[in-house]
Amino acid sequence: MTMHVNFSPEMEGFIKNKVASGFYGNATEVIRDAIRRMQAEESRIAAWQAAIKEGDVQLDCGEGVAYTLETMKDITQSAISAMHSSQPMSLDVLP
Repeated sequence: MTMHVNFSPEMEGFIKNKVASGFYGNATEVIRDAIRRMQAEESRIAAWQAAIKEGDVQLDCGEGVAYTLETMKDITQSAISAMHSSQPMSLDVLP
């Protein structure tokens, strides 16, 4: 499918600079990469919103954990240990 899109001079300059940098072969590659990144961001946002909804349901059912200084210390220590391990990061904590 062929589309014709108009860009502001600033956007056009940005795209041209990306191609000139050598990272992209042409403007189409820049646009495709931008769209892929937008799609990935939408997926991450949807997963984040689903996790929040699941947490709300759990809290409504009384399944929450009290937010205390000790809880935060435990979570922090667990995160530091995981960061220094050779195991891959959980997708739940990646941006």
